[in-house]
Amino acid sequence: MGANAIHSAEDARRQAKRHLPWMVFDYIDGAAGTETGAARNRAALDALTLRPRILRDVSTRDLSVPLFGTQAARPFGIAPMGMCNLSAPGADLMLARLAAQYKVPHGVSTVASTPLEKIIEVAEGHAWFQLYFTGDGTGTFKLVERAKAAGYTTLVLTVDVPEVGRRPRELRHGFKMPFSIGPRQFIDFALHPRWSLTQLAAGKPQMANFEMDGYDFDRTESRAKATWDTLARLRDMWPGKLVVKGVLDVKDAAGLKKAGVDGIQVSSHGARQLESAPTPIEMLPQIRTEVGPDFPLFFDSGIRSGEDVLRALHQGADFVFLGRILQFAIAAGGEPGLHRLWNILSDEMSIAMAQTGQALLATNPAPSLGQAIIP
Repeated sequence: MGANAIHSAEDARRQAKRHLPWMVFDYIDGAAGTETGAARNRAALDALTLRPRILRDVSTRDLSVPLFGTQAARPFGIAPMGMCNLSAPGADLMLARLAAQYKVPHGVSTVASTPLEKIIEVAEGHAWFQLYFTGDGTGTFKLVERAKAAGYTTLVLTVDVPEVGRRPRELRHGFKMPFSIGPRQFIDFALHPRWSLTQLAAGKPQMANFEMDGYDFDRTESRAKATWDTLARLRDMWPGKLVVKGVLDVKDAAGLKKAGVDGIQVSSHGARQLESAPTPIEMLPQIRTEVGPDFPLFFDSGIRSGEDVLRALHQGADFVFLGRILQFAIAAGGEPGLHRLWNILSDEMSIAMAQTGQALLATNPAPSLGQAIIP
């Protein structure tokens, strides 16, 4: 068991399911409603094919890509995920060290369980701060100023959560943020002693970004007041790159480009918000056509392998973000498990590149719609 038993993302998930309390596993793994959205995300990715090509010299393959003026060693990075330290104590910093090593962005969630200042320090600057607009925005804009002072140069505004989606698996377990423990949770934790003892030694995970600012964060608080005027205000106050995450509409994408954002992340929030949303991988080429070949376009939702990453790049993404599977790897094998899965994803992608005749990653190969780019 542990890191050495991980040979795929699904292996990591299976181990995590055995190791984590039910409440924590279902928080990480769950999706909105009856989870048909998550199933459709997976089915849409599975339906995409990559065309094998032969007799090309692919003996040396380069997985690096340009990203906002830097060179990322991989075409995939770390999506913003809340309360990662529930998967294991110190998970946020495990992810930050991984980001530093591969020079890929670590998406730092508004509800991270480690202060945003510490994460960017450990990530050696390879961190993007993800922002929710909540309530009247007072706390939101304080966080923006903190991110700026900490040295973040990319801000990611998540816009697909005007209200938090209903996830029945969380509701059945009474999952809440801030984290609380009642009789039901106590029994759950008692049945998973390895996780519980390590968490007890480390202390209860907190939403660390709110302890310093002296105001409480209510996960259920409405985020519905965010408008295009909110975006304009953020654009005016943020000097760095501004990315908008959670876009699944062509007209919205066109409006964002016109509003001066620096990138768009096509995403359904891992199918955790609107169960009936279109699958991001099907919207990706349509949005690429709308924004043109040179506009930075990122992708997340449903990625489970390096081959999935290549599929998304062939549909028009410049860069791909990974979520749940990284937490599963940490839960299954700690930091060695995380690095093991990362290497597996890299290997899967490198092999898929060889099979499709690619030594280098072409940018925006959307016109081929899933086929290898031929020089």
